[in-house]
Amino acid sequence: MTTSLEVAAAIGPDLVALRRRLHRIPELGLDLPETQAVVLEELEGLDLEVTTGRGLSSVVGVLRGRAPHEGERPVVLLRGDMDGLPVTEAVDVDYRSERQGRMHACGHDLHVAGLVGAARVLHELRDELVGDVVLMFQPGEEGPGGAEPMIEEGLLEAAGRRVDAAYAVHVFSADHPRGVWFGRPGPLMAAADEIHVVVRGAGGHGAAPERALDPVPVACEMVLALQTAVTRRFSIWDPVVLTVGKVAAGTKDNIIPDEAVLAATLRTFSREQRVRAQEVVAEVVHGVAAAHGTTATIEMGFGYPVTVNDEAEFAFARGVVVDLFGEGRWADMTNPEAGSEDMSFVLEQVPGAYLNVSACALDDHRQAEDNHSPRAAFDDSVVPDVAAALAEMALRRSRAAVS
Repeated sequence: MTTSLEVAAAIGPDLVALRRRLHRIPELGLDLPETQAVVLEELEGLDLEVTTGRGLSSVVGVLRGRAPHEGERPVVLLRGDMDGLPVTEAVDVDYRSERQGRMHACGHDLHVAGLVGAARVLHELRDELVGDVVLMFQPGEEGPGGAEPMIEEGLLEAAGRRVDAAYAVHVFSADHPRGVWFGRPGPLMAAADEIHVVVRGAGGHGAAPERALDPVPVACEMVLALQTAVTRRFSIWDPVVLTVGKVAAGTKDNIIPDEAVLAATLRTFSREQRVRAQEVVAEVVHGVAAAHGTTATIEMGFGYPVTVNDEAEFAFARGVVVDLFGEGRWADMTNPEAGSEDMSFVLEQVPGAYLNVSACALDDHRQAEDNHSPRAAFDDSVVPDVAAALAEMALRRSRAAVS
């Protein structure tokens, strides 16, 4: 009997060529017409039901299994994100980006090639597939977020029944030796929210601050007070990370401005702390402002929620990887990451697992640049492995659902 690994290995050269083709044409955000066209071209000839997004350049394919089964067939979702980053590539490869100021610096080109590969593997083995598979080719993961509008357009019901489980894989350019998979159950990545604060005082001359109401020292005190609140009002076992990335005020050294502005990112690892952290931030901002006789307005921009791996689905997905590649190619993650991911919107509604795999291009991963760097380099030899793993998860999860 032909295995998913054998099929993936046979089409491996085609998948690598696809990855390199995509690497040359990175696109940003929700509008990826060239990438979408390539995906549609690659899916031609497969026995799929394909739809494209109405408000974004998404592609959804439904592959129907042909293994006999009485009753409702299970549905598994596999996801690959497609967008690049506004980064100028500094990697010297013959397939480097042809788009000035744009780069696949997070490896989403490998994700697309891996999901196309999974589709081809499953198409080849569809006589063994008990259920149906939803293939989610998603734009906008790097922002403004494509998963949520895809869900609103019916992604989770694309097969005619609600998705039972969802899986995704992300490549890394560093952190682990090439080919090593890693992950953890429970919280995997943080929620990421934006904070924008405007402190309002009364401008005046720098030589006479007593005649003005200076918002600048108030804003500076807010920065320090927020850091104190993070370390003193939240448990270290359910941490909160708050970084003020922007402080802006004034036009000249001797002019006290009317306003000062702060912009920050807030990272949390549980739904409970996310709500509480936003409350504490607002309390601190308004309290410091009032203490100095100023006022402040605060806007919270809700970003991606916490990415949570269902414990049972994670154990299943980990088992598939270890069975395919061996225990030596798996590493347990001790702690979650403070980065965020919009696959979290899917995993809020569907139990599933999000795994990582190293595609480090250097022999020493400790010397490699991280994802998002203009020097991030990915070894595309892992693409067939990603294809095989995703396909095998769908095959085995479907069988498990009806056994």
